[in-house]
Amino acid sequence: MAGLSGVAAGLGIGGYLLYSDEPIRQSVVVPQRLRDFRVADDPLHPDLVVVRGRRVDAMVQAAVDKLGGMGRFIRRGDRVLLKPNVGWDRQPEQAANTGPELVEAMVRLCRVAGAKSVWVTDVSLNDPRRCFARSGIEQAAVSAGGEVRLPGQEDFIATDMGGKVLQVWPVARFFHEVDKVINLPIVKHHSLSGCTLAMKNWYGVIGGQRNRLHQAIHASIVDLAAAVRPTLTIMDATRVLKRNGPTGGNPADVVRAETIIAARDEVALDSYCLQFLDLTPEAVPFLALAEQRGLGRVAWRDLHPVDIQLG
Repeated sequence: MAGLSGVAAGLGIGGYLLYSDEPIRQSVVVPQRLRDFRVADDPLHPDLVVVRGRRVDAMVQAAVDKLGGMGRFIRRGDRVLLKPNVGWDRQPEQAANTGPELVEAMVRLCRVAGAKSVWVTDVSLNDPRRCFARSGIEQAAVSAGGEVRLPGQEDFIATDMGGKVLQVWPVARFFHEVDKVINLPIVKHHSLSGCTLAMKNWYGVIGGQRNRLHQAIHASIVDLAAAVRPTLTIMDATRVLKRNGPTGGNPADVVRAETIIAARDEVALDSYCLQFLDLTPEAVPFLALAEQRGLGRVAWRDLHPVDIQLG
């Protein structure tokens, strides 16, 4: 007992001597900013190319060649990230995700251009492993020499988005670790925003409670598009989900449009793609908001797009 009393007294004295009324210091997290992934303008090449055909690899090659070739966008040794839409546990025929053919074609082109690595990622809404497997995107990416990156709970970095709605938000760390980012969206109907196209595809960059952004969805889409400035965007309009998006599920809601569109102006690209969904720019408020923010132009014809028909 005497011994225990001595220990207790010692602990009490030690606690008193170590006591401080200074507040506990907490580590301060400084939000990072995403880099601008764009390349320089080139007046010798168009900014919007439309290719129609049957073979996705040939269509993608034709579109990229017309824009100046992959060497214009990817330097040897670059770390490249491809961002398809892989939000849902759906098969390719249901057109809820980007087609695996486009992902495979882009991985191969990046590798041929000398990319050190090509990562394929998305923050899926359904189980990510099932989404990447059933969509065919995992197999497509790996077979072409790419690597699938599935973000876990610890793979998000507090990021200053600089937006009106999106300010500091968790962003998948992979977007902070690469030199170039290529957006690979699909043309889809969306029950809330009217459509899911290039700018809306950036929802798959962030984690957290994304449903909170639905309260101001058009402003949120513009904030995302302003924060993530991609190297290139290639739209999948081979299969178009015309109804019951974004999840789809019924092949009867899908039409074959057999079109690939490549662009550097995502506002013009989204505006162009409205025709696949029988929409007009006036019905999609985020387009005008994006133009006001200086992100691009709604009048896509002003870009003098090149239209290519492959046999």
